[in-house]
Amino acid sequence: MDERALRELIEGIQAGTTTPDDAVERLRRLPFADIDGALVDHHRTLRQGMPEAVYGPGKTVEHCVKIVAELLEHGSGPVLLTRTDSDQRAACLDAHGPAIEANGSLLWRAPEPTRTSDVLVITAGTSDLAVAHEAELTLRAYGFAPRLIADVGVAGLHRLLARVDDVTSADAVICVAGMEGALASVIGGLTAGPVVAVPTSVGYGAGLEGVTALLAMHASCASGISVVGIDNGFGAACAIARMCS
Repeated sequence: MDERALRELIEGIQAGTTTPDDAVERLRRLPFADIDGALVDHHRTLRQGMPEAVYGPGKTVEHCVKIVAELLEHGSGPVLLTRTDSDQRAACLDAHGPAIEANGSLLWRAPEPTRTSDVLVITAGTSDLAVAHEAELTLRAYGFAPRLIADVGVAGLHRLLARVDDVTSADAVICVAGMEGALASVIGGLTAGPVVAVPTSVGYGAGLEGVTALLAMHASCASGISVVGIDNGFGAACAIARMCS
């Protein structure tokens, strides 16, 4: 339940279109509902301005279906299920209808953009796109209309320089890069807006499945860059949602 839904409930009671018993029944699920041991957080939007997302790994197919059903039935906002496997994805789509898909994540009830900040998602290479698409989908769930620029890494810096106006005009940037993660420092040196860097597990031997990019981003000489975990496009989008309107 978000602030709009809560106001509508209160106004319905005042107007007599919602009975006290109906209101109590709806509020009974706040702050959470126990779904086979999963405590689904219906109160999160009121606290944080962002609804709870469902993390697929480690959950059974049935658990995913039931948790998504709870969020869809007892809420009005977007429902995001991340990092599903093929069985989870097929079962949830069959049970709950079409969703927007990206990198194994599913979004039902995608809202119209309500946030005014211009957020740019930028990748060093096309191999980073899966993580970037997860960030894009999460931003859409939280009311942004993100832009994407792909394949402008430092191995061909002229590609980025051709889009430098897009970088400097953005209110915030999510920078997704593997290998040595150098693109984050370049972006951090070009724009005054918040930069959230996402290291990816893309790269050969000494890339150490993203560890090299992670440490390089943390050691960046560009001041004020925020860094999330390896391949965590979802977390980067959540950080932007906390920073920007």
